[in-house]
Amino acid sequence: LAVQRKAITQAQLDSYCDALDAIPGMIETWLEPLDQQIKVIAKYFRLASNALFCGSGVQMPVALEGALKLKEISYIHAEGFSAAEVKHGALTLIRNFIPVVCIAMRSDPAYQAVKSSIAVFREKDAALIVLTDEGNDDFKGVASFVIHCPSSKLEFEPLIAAVPLQLLSYYIADMRGCSIDQPRNLAKSVTVE
Repeated sequence: LAVQRKAITQAQLDSYCDALDAIPGMIETWLEPLDQQIKVIAKYFRLASNALFCGSGVQMPVALEGALKLKEISYIHAEGFSAAEVKHGALTLIRNFIPVVCIAMRSDPAYQAVKSSIAVFREKDAALIVLTDEGNDDFKGVASFVIHCPSSKLEFEPLIAAVPLQLLSYYIADMRGCSIDQPRNLAKSVTVE
């Protein structure tokens, strides 16, 4: 439709299709080392009682989903928020050891703002987990853990960024002895009467 409306060229469409086709293979290659890294992170944060997730632009829904999944299966209070809203409430919750998961991809138009928010979190002694693209060393020495995600087009990065957040929730819930397949008080299907 975009090609017919001349919003993008056929070459741009082909580029998007190629990028989308490459994602399953990238995730499959990345999964084994990621799995080991996430187990270490989960062991470190399994006793947390609160967690915050921060994203911007296309990563905002990923941050919300990460918070929701952690809340659903591990029973840890978790909130997702926009990096732009950090000074409007979320900052008051940050103190020693509270895990703060930030999604900071260099392709994000608000990358510099997210980066400055991460610096503020560090000043508050947050336990930072930063998801960023491979090759980005901006958070070395700043974050407690840095997860490097395979690079893709901006529009497809949420598909990749969701994977470590799902694994993190899974391993934390498992280490806490929570029922992952049947979370308490949560219907996994909707019934219509």
